[in-house]
Amino acid sequence: MSESEAIVFVVDDDAQTRDGLKNLMRSVGLHVEVFASAQDFLRSKRPDVPACLVLDVRLRGLSGLDLQKRMAEAKIEVPIIFITGYGDIPMTVQAMKAGAVEFLTKPFRNQELLDAIQQALERDRTAREQRAKNDELYDRYDSLTRASVK
Repeated sequence: MSESEAIVFVVDDDAQTRDGLKNLMRSVGLHVEVFASAQDFLRSKRPDVPACLVLDVRLRGLSGLDLQKRMAEAKIEVPIIFITGYGDIPMTVQAMKAGAVEFLTKPFRNQELLDAIQQALERDRTAREQRAKNDELYDRYDSLTRASVK
């Protein structure tokens, strides 16, 4: 997978939903990796490419909202799109305040999800470019600082 490519991670404990989402995304040329649990996702090796996470709120074990919190604590910066059949306003507010890109309630239109994925991938590409620029500036500053100390 090249740097210009992107990947969509899907975490949903319902096999039928996972397969449907995978097929939808592949039908428009997206690379997809699916996981049955939040724990499986956390244990996975994720490629260093632009990405987003389509995440069910209600999961067995670690919930989607708990995964969002763990990712923030571990500094895993992947934009999240929540999907749920059981959303309420407080849950939506919590997810969005914690940085979710979108919160879709089932049933949602395929195009709604695909639009949210494109928005999330673009957000991640922009964030990666900004981090690379910042890293380059820090490296230049460090090299100037080391040169002036000699």
